[in-house]
Amino acid sequence: MRLKRLIAELAAVPRPESIITWMRHPVTAALLTKIGTRELHLSHDAFDALPASRSLEHLREMLVHHHMMPERGDPRLARFETWLARRLETLQPTPAIHTPIEQFARWHHLRRLRENTDPTRNMDNATRGAKQEITEAGKFLRWLLDEHHTTINDLQQAHLDAYLSEGTTTRSTIRNFIQWRTRAGIAPPFKTGYRLARTTPLTSSRQRLELIKAVAEAEHTALSIRIAGLILLLYGTPVSRISELTLDDVDTTPTRTTIKVGDLPAPVPEALLPLFHRHLADRGNHRTMNHRSRWLFPGTRAGQHISEQVLMKSLRSCLKIDIKAARNGVLHDLTKEIDPVSLADLLGYSTQVMNIHAARAAVPMATYPAINTPRALRD
Repeated sequence: MRLKRLIAELAAVPRPESIITWMRHPVTAALLTKIGTRELHLSHDAFDALPASRSLEHLREMLVHHHMMPERGDPRLARFETWLARRLETLQPTPAIHTPIEQFARWHHLRRLRENTDPTRNMDNATRGAKQEITEAGKFLRWLLDEHHTTINDLQQAHLDAYLSEGTTTRSTIRNFIQWRTRAGIAPPFKTGYRLARTTPLTSSRQRLELIKAVAEAEHTALSIRIAGLILLLYGTPVSRISELTLDDVDTTPTRTTIKVGDLPAPVPEALLPLFHRHLADRGNHRTMNHRSRWLFPGTRAGQHISEQVLMKSLRSCLKIDIKAARNGVLHDLTKEIDPVSLADLLGYSTQVMNIHAARAAVPMATYPAINTPRALRD
């Protein structure tokens, strides 16, 4: 019965050529063949036993989305659990690395990820950050063994100072690992300083307007990427938030269109309305297995939005946007026109963040006009 439903769903997509291309991929074809011959059961345990691949996860999420396999909570958490099990397995031959990494990974990261109750938390970032901290902690423990023939239990401040003073900036990621061991009562306290950025990247007002014009006219780039770029350049919205926007966040009336990137709806400039309306009528990836998606930017996997990392890569490579500089430039400009509290509600940032950008823009509180919407967004 489930096999017939799978065939029916594959046949029902609005753009069948994309499904045919996907099915021709060798890994996908092999998986579908195993399902057809009943060699591969439609269960998470059976899928977990197979080698990890994008095709496998794509198929899994398609089956879950169409209720042919049971839900198992957040798919990003499930992928992290699978990744962690495999990472720990590779470390087993070296107990001096395996034991402290397993403690840190399970007692700190996995517990916090599983206990998360905040529906707004970006699990892509959370799991990616956990992976990086676990990976970098493992590199540090390997360095201790190879360079100093010692283990974490005999760590000295001199070891930390030497490790953090050389190499790449990602080495500073071990800070949380070191501090967690202290909080857990496993180790004494150590000093682990921050690496602070010397400058703050900032797109000027003129550069931002030129970017908006260039993005609006970039017909060679997918419309969905251009719309995401415009949201970034207009409102300074974090890419993680842009990727998670839904159709419910957009409100279109005969007189105007607004988009809710924060607590309040922000108006879309009239000159850009045709582009936004085109995107709403034909969103990227919605003609494949994601054709029933409510995401403003559907991903390639069924039921999922475009990932933050994919969107960031597209904004940088296709539109040449310096994301951090653009975001800072937007907030720098808008804090000149509206007070931090109102701007925080409009854009979805904390008042503290808005105060920081207002201070950088050197705008005294007394100069703020009594308005509720930035002029730059109304024009």
